[in-house]
This record gives sequence, structure tokens and C-alpha cells, in this order.
Amino acid sequence: MAFIPPVAGAGGGGPRRSVGERRPVLPVCGHASQRVRGGGRVGRSAPSPPRMTAAKTSPAQAEAQDVDFLPAQKPTKHDLATGRDPNRVKIFDTTLRDGEQSPGATLTGEEKMIIARQLAKLGVDIIEAGFPIASEGDFHAVHAIAEVVGNRPDPPIVCGLARALKADIDRCWEAIKPAAFPRIHTFIATSDVHMEHKLKKSRAQVLAITTEMVTHARSLCDDVEFSAEDAIRSDPEFLYQVFSAAVAAGATTLNVPDTVGYTTPNEFSRLIRGIRANVVGVEGVTLSVHGHDDLGMAVANFLSAVESGARQMECTINGIGERAGNAALEELVMALHVRRNYYNTRLGRTVGGPPLTNINHTEIYQTSRLVSSLTGMLVQPNKAIVGANAFSHESGIHQDGVLKNPETYEIMDARSVGLKDNSMVLGKLSGRHAFRSRLTELGYELTDEEVNRAFVRFKELADTKKTVSSWDIESIVNDEVRAVDAPRVALHRVQVSCGNLCVPTSTVSLSVVNGAGGDAAAAGDEPSAEVTTSATGTGPVDATFKAINSAVGELVDVALEEYTVSAVTKGIDALGEVTVRVRDGATGRRYTGNSSDTDVVVASAQAYIRAINRCTIAHEAPEPIHPQVFGAL
Repeated sequence: MAFIPPVAGAGGGGPRRSVGERRPVLPVCGHASQRVRGGGRVGRSAPSPPRMTAAKTSPAQAEAQDVDFLPAQKPTKHDLATGRDPNRVKIFDTTLRDGEQSPGATLTGEEKMIIARQLAKLGVDIIEAGFPIASEGDFHAVHAIAEVVGNRPDPPIVCGLARALKADIDRCWEAIKPAAFPRIHTFIATSDVHMEHKLKKSRAQVLAITTEMVTHARSLCDDVEFSAEDAIRSDPEFLYQVFSAAVAAGATTLNVPDTVGYTTPNEFSRLIRGIRANVVGVEGVTLSVHGHDDLGMAVANFLSAVESGARQMECTINGIGERAGNAALEELVMALHVRRNYYNTRLGRTVGGPPLTNINHTEIYQTSRLVSSLTGMLVQPNKAIVGANAFSHESGIHQDGVLKNPETYEIMDARSVGLKDNSMVLGKLSGRHAFRSRLTELGYELTDEEVNRAFVRFKELADTKKTVSSWDIESIVNDEVRAVDAPRVALHRVQVSCGNLCVPTSTVSLSVVNGAGGDAAAAGDEPSAEVTTSATGTGPVDATFKAINSAVGELVDVALEEYTVSAVTKGIDALGEVTVRVRDGATGRRYTGNSSDTDVVVASAQAYIRAINRCTIAHEAPEPIHPQVFGAL
């Protein structure tokens, strides 16, 4: 996608003269600062020159004139190599890092790779692949993504997170350096509450650490992003000092996180303008925003920040993340797309010019389904853009209007986000080539071994239900990907008896690896003899779970926290897709298991056992480090 240079007066490359004269942007920190719209003045301000407004200025023109357009951005090496518009709004996806911190959403390395490939296909600019020092597994996953996805045609930047610690930064660099365009993302908290209670550091110490660690990161990598954790609740004057120090030390991107989802759109806008006016060297770096949705305003906050000068948005697919989640990528991107004329005007860009982002909108729906399936975090039906009801109309008035002209009640076409007719089916006579072609159409890039495993499942399903839809194929593939290597528990058979006049009873047969640890599995020991247990319950699924617990009681102690079942397609022969979330009694951590089958009880048993396997495997590795736990600095 080649970029179009900004037009003088419209893209920030020259003075705007369509309505009066644009006021000059005054110098930054240490000098008189520019006026901040809606928020008085920041820093030491000087009187603004009189504004020469032409006669009969429309309200829209007057509003647009009050925007301080950014100068044309200098293309980065990544922009030049990929042909992306340097004046776009960059999309930084943190699904694989912050999104994975959602309770129970832990991903395997294989699952991370599949999502990373799809994110590259979606067109995100930066993939934050993980927190390399958190665990050996996370390190290897980030390294693999950097090596594979980071070197594909039109590659994204591959980023790793590191606390402002030398060991973190070194480990991060080792993980991401195979990428064609690697980035180190380092951070430290700057709010008084974080510095006092978490870091136990003074402002002077945090300032010194910022300079030292950003300098170290820049000595390893040309692309360094610095984040001031809890920036929203930080003293603005101190925040300006920290950001100025980071820029002086070599940071190329400054990130402004709303770590606790506290701010409002107007406050975020004022802070971004204050940073632009007071941070030394800010004109040579990209301003980024990160935020959580605790008050339901993350997307609105980001869009407000973009209007005020932010040019990178850090978001996740489906808005997943800790607590109430992050700003949702699909909502941000489609807001900029659907309202592109508004944002082009606000950002001083040519109306009808190049897109505001590099995102391929038609891949949004597929990406959403993939992330939902692999993380086990279902999308609520009324979710904007990707929810099941997003393009549905039940009201008779709405239906009548849409039939006459879709624009009466639809502001975007469902096809624009990749929602299309999924009636194309395969059958039991379909061959491996047709199956692989359909996988490619659906966005999957699998190895021959993975295709072979999925093809066997496809044939089994085709014998059962005759025709297999694309939804069925997605479920099969995700089921195979989610299968845990070297499982500690393997299901052989499940049989239930239930009805309104009998007590629900389940009998399961499974094998369990000897011992509670991983030594037996690691040594290649044979699993124990097949164990058969029975139990009763309030229903067939409850009885099955109790029978499984009886068989694995010495291996692990888990409690079911969430159980969800849904039909993949319509019809009596539809696959039932089951998601369970369990809590490990020993550590308190949560794990998700998923499975699909035409028999819901079988799918439930398999999903429950997969969650148990994830739990037992986690016991064999040290507890992963959470990025917000600093320890000794």
C-alpha cells in the first residue's frame, strides 16, 4: 500500500489557509507553550495571536480550525520498506501480551503463532508478542513469532515488553532480534501512588532509571518504545520530565497508558496536548496511547487522543485484557473508517485521501472469531462490529427500511468487516487439496502435520453430518490446535445415562500419567493403566465432571468456574462447542479448555480434561512473572 504525501495546507505539510490563518505552534518545554483547546493553558503560556476568521465560517470549519495539525511525519525504516503511509494512525496490537493476561486466557506457543499470523494478515503495524522474561514458554513464543511472522512479506514490527530492568531488556532483545523490524518496549511507573507503594522509589530515582534503561535498550535496538505506567494519574509536570528524558535517551515512541481505565476523553485530549507542548524533542517521536475499559470509555478516550496528536493506538482483538479489558481494535479501526471524512478533517488530512490505518477491514471478523475460539473468551451478541447481533434487524420497522435501502439503519456493510455467506460446504468425498484450500481461505497457515490431523477429524465429522461448513472446519482446526502436547490425562470413553425418571450417571475411562509432576512424562514413561470411574450428578455433564475429578484427584485439584456451550452451525447435527474455565486450588490461577463434538457430553468431557492438562503442565514450570510486579529495581 503506497502512501500519498500530504497536500500542503491539508496534511500538515504547510499552513492551512482555507479559513483564515492557522495560529503558529509555539516552542515546547522551557518556552511559552501553545494554547490547549478546552483546557486553558499548560505550562507557561503566552497570548495567542489574534485569529483572522473569514466571513460566514461554518460551525464545522470553525471547529476544525481549532485543531493543531501535526507536521508531516518522517517515514520510518518500516514505513519505507512496507510502503505504509507515515501519516497514518498506527495500530499496535497487544492481544498476545495484555490480552493474554485475561483470567483463563493463557495461550500456548502454537496458539500464539496462529494468532500472530492472522494479525499480520489483518495488517497491524506492531505485534506485541509477549513478555519474554515472564517464562521460558513466553520467551520461545516471542522468539518464534519474531523469526517467522517478523520476516514474512510486508512484515509487522515485532515487539516485546520489558520492565525498566537490564535483565528484562536483555531477555527481550534476545527474543525479538530475529525479526526484520524488532522493537523493545520498556516501562516504569510515574504516578506517585505507584512510585511510593510499588516501586518504593523517589521521582529522582525513576527519572534516573528511565534515562539508564532507555539508553541501554537503544544500544541494542534502533526502535525503542517507552511507557510511563499509570501516566493518567501522574503529575503532568513530572510526566513531561520523564518523557523528555526518555526522548533524550533514544526512545522513538512515547506511550501514554491509562493503566486503570480512569480518564475521560476530554482529560486524555488535554494531556496529549500538554505532552506535545512541554516534552522536549516530542516532534521527533510517535505519541502512543494505551488504556483499559474499566469505565467503558477506552475507545472514546483513544479517538479523542488521536484528534489531539496521538498517532499510535495500543489495543486488542475483541477488547480482551485484564479486568474490563483494553480498547477494542475493531471498534477503533472501524470508527476511523466509517467516520473517515470527519477524522480526515480533524487531522488535517485530505478528505478522500489514503486510509487512516493500514488495517485490512475484511479480515476483522475472522480475526475476532479466531481469538475468541483460542482464548475461550466468547464475544457477547451485542458487541459492536463483531457481535452476532451487530448486523441483525428484528424490528419490523428496521427490516422494512433495510430492505428498501440498507443505509436507513446500517452505517457499514457487514462485508466490510469480512462477514460473508458461509454456506459453502465440503462433504465426505472432498479431498485433502480442497480441505487445505478452504483452510487457506479461512486464514489458517498450518503445517502438513497439523493439516493431516485436522483432515482426519474432518472426515470423521463428514461421515456423521454429511456436509461440513466453514464454521465446522474452523472449530475442528481450533480443536486440534488447542490439543495439549504430551497430555497428563487422556480420555478414552464416556457413557452417560439420564432422563426425567432416573438419576444422571456417567462412566468415564481415561489414563493418567503416573505421579503428580512432569518427571514421568519427561522421561517418556508409559501412562498408568486405564482407569474407569462412575459418578452421579444433577445432569449428565455434572456427573461426567465428577467422574473425571474422582479419577484425577491425586493429580490436580480444580474447581469449575464457568461452563459455556454453543452450536457452531444451525441444525440438529450441529457441532456443539464447549468452553470451560477452571480454578487451580493450589495456585488460584485459572485455565480454559475448549472442545467440539456432535455429542455435547463428549465435548464437555474433552474440554474439561484439556483445562486440567493445562493446569498440570503449568505446575511443572515456575510461576510466570507478571509485568506489573517489579520486585527489586
